Amino acid sequence: MSQKITARDILEAGCGTGRWLAELQSPTRGVRGLDLSPGMLRQAREIHGARALTCGRATQLPFPNASFDLIFCVNAVHHFGDPRAFVAEARRLLRPGGALAAINVDPHSRRDRWYIYDYFDGTLEADLRRFPSSGAMRDWMIGAGFERVERNIVERVMEQRIGRDVLNDHFLQKGGTSQLALLGDAEYAAGIERIESAVRGAESRGETITFTADISFVMLTGLLES
Repeated sequence: MSQKITARDILEAGCGTGRWLAELQSPTRGVRGLDLSPGMLRQAREIHGARALTCGRATQLPFPNASFDLIFCVNAVHHFGDPRAFVAEARRLLRPGGALAAINVDPHSRRDRWYIYDYFDGTLEADLRRFPSSGAMRDWMIGAGFERVERNIVERVMEQRIGRDVLNDHFLQKGGTSQLALLGDAEYAAGIERIESAVRGAESRGETITFTADISFVMLTGLLES
């Protein structure tokens, strides 16, 4: 991604521990990160050294108008509380010719397959509430004044776990994904038991059971005229 970035001033909203900030940093580029979590920002400094980091809300970005050429967020927009307000704020901060890029999953498309949704009650429904659809994001960008909005699949994660190997999947740990971290202990334990029961049943029948993850990450890019 960093090879394609020509913007001079860049802001990552929801930067977390600063992985993308570190990749984008260069002597000719001003890169800033914003996150609501002081703990995440502290980790960003510890991991990547001194950075231009700001603690604040993505829905009330604490910067002057027309401060940036690119604003982006990666797997974060569903944490912002009011994604539509974030889109409007991003538009305010962008200069002519600037761009807003938001990368996230879109469970509303119903194209993805993920065994987590199959075995843990309520996880899909929770994601449908948490994650805005690509269509909604597109409408918000157009409504905020972006002249052109593009949709692209930037990554597709495809993994299969066979039989008991699924129990070694680090994403299956309680804190491995936000979907499972949001579950209560009893709900999480019930999902694990469903998986273990499915494995035992397949083994007793001499069958192979496959647990599939096929998830696309979608980037919505709103572009402004120069």
